[in-house]
Amino acid sequence: MNNLHVKTGDEVIVINGKNRGKRGKVMQVSPKEGKVIVEGVNVVTKHVKPRQMGEPGGLIKAESALYADKVQLICPKCGKPTRVGHALDKNGKKVRVCKKCNAQFE
Repeated sequence: MNNLHVKTGDEVIVINGKNRGKRGKVMQVSPKEGKVIVEGVNVVTKHVKPRQMGEPGGLIKAESALYADKVQLICPKCGKPTRVGHALDKNGKKVRVCKKCNAQFE
């Protein structure tokens, strides 16, 4: 699975799991693993040890990766969660489109 339906910067909604219904922006995509990191979603607490003198340690909250299957893209035009379709634009370039309103994603 090397191609994902989401890209960095897309706004998505989680459709399944304990974070269901949460919205956020995709910060990082890992196509090889089929995972994404979404801002403010799937926040975990990490125990961090100070590595140098003066560096703080303790508990740090960070976003963890979740499977790309669990997120659905939000259309910028209609604002609804939607599946992604593909079409050709005027120049013959393949672009992503909203299945509900046929708006193009940037």
